[in-house]
Amino acid sequence: MFIKSLKLAFIACACSYTLNAQETQNISLQECVEIALTHNLDLKAAGLRAETETIQFKQSRNALLPSVNANYNLGLSNGRSIDPFTNSYVNEELTYSNAGLSINTTLFDGFRILNTLKQNRLNKAAAEMEIEEARQNLVLDVTLNFLQVLNFRELVKLAETRLITSKEQLNRLQKLQEEETGDPVAYHDLQGQVALDQSAVNDANNSLNNALTDLKFLLNTERSIEASQLVLLLDFELREKTVDGVYEAALHNLAAVKAKELREEAAAKGVAVARAQYTPQISLFANFGTNYSSAARLFQDAGTQTVQTGDFVTVAGTDYAVFTQEGLFNALPIAYTDQFNNNLNSAAGVSVNIPIFNGFQAKNAVQLQKVNRDQASVVLEQTKRALKQNISKTYADLQAASKNYHFLEDQVRAYEESFRINEVKFNLGVSTSVAYITSKNNLDNARINLTNARYAYLLTSRVLDYYSGVIPF
Repeated sequence: MFIKSLKLAFIACACSYTLNAQETQNISLQECVEIALTHNLDLKAAGLRAETETIQFKQSRNALLPSVNANYNLGLSNGRSIDPFTNSYVNEELTYSNAGLSINTTLFDGFRILNTLKQNRLNKAAAEMEIEEARQNLVLDVTLNFLQVLNFRELVKLAETRLITSKEQLNRLQKLQEEETGDPVAYHDLQGQVALDQSAVNDANNSLNNALTDLKFLLNTERSIEASQLVLLLDFELREKTVDGVYEAALHNLAAVKAKELREEAAAKGVAVARAQYTPQISLFANFGTNYSSAARLFQDAGTQTVQTGDFVTVAGTDYAVFTQEGLFNALPIAYTDQFNNNLNSAAGVSVNIPIFNGFQAKNAVQLQKVNRDQASVVLEQTKRALKQNISKTYADLQAASKNYHFLEDQVRAYEESFRINEVKFNLGVSTSVAYITSKNNLDNARINLTNARYAYLLTSRVLDYYSGVIPF
């Protein structure tokens, strides 16, 4: 996340920037950053992770509300079964139905719900900081890759210019060879130099294509982007920065640090959540229910009738049957809605769940959360230490690049004069090809080293700007 200085290893060499693209085709660093912020997949993944944390926070907030559940059943039973209306056994086809409503709310649970809410709020804030961290890292990555493309683009131009110069000298020597007045050794030396310069052009183009591919990968867009379209105003101004000053700014501005701090606070809340398992849980409940049975009947009076009882009385030796009066009733089915209204029942009360022994689950849960808290603290400390180390290294690289730039300016001026003299002498035939090629390579390498120092300064300066919370364009 912070070790961006490794990007410098990819910069083999470069030249100063020149504008050569049409204005309508230009693509600035800011435009590239905006494209990346819209399309980059890593940034989208960070956004999805934050959405997950947001949903979990909403869920923990909703846990403060009572739970309300309703149920409804309708069934058909055959054979011996219990009539839900009378709770007696029946042996017939039975249609039954019941409905219920239950309400439950937690009055006290050792502040588990409240602490979970606070923990998830901190995790949500940390996830939002991690989105900003991904944004900041993406901006820096695009910036460094953008500069890398510019470097290799100028390297291609330099290699092509070197090739043109070598070919011009080779053509001059070839004419001398045809006139049989040239030096064969110098001619073949220049042939070898042309082949070497052609290889350098090929390598430079390959490096440029790879750098452009890396930039397009970060942008993740179907838009056609060519190296010639990229433009950036480069500055080489020494800025007043100190390691401690940049570090303090980074602690306040870098989302990576803030995210780790929030994760540490959330882990501390996790310990309080786990400790709630030691406390009783008190809940308030209420239930409402009703039922229906097709076996239920309403009996209506239908008069009386005289029936034999089966008994006899004997009078004077004669048996007489005994009769009795019994009531008549019509069994009428009870309507579905009437049964639901008549069978309403309700219950309400308080539930207390006291933990006595649970296989040390509560104790182990607390210990695990303490480990998570300590791990979050270590991660935060590691982040700060790595940040301080990277800032120190980057600052040292910045100072070295600044000094090297001034040293190499003197070297370029010296080699320019040396090459001018050797070129004149070589064209006049009073110097060897070896001296000419050596002088030419010395000048080319000095120019490359000078530009390397400039871009090393620019890159390290951009990295320090990133740590300081400054937008690098």
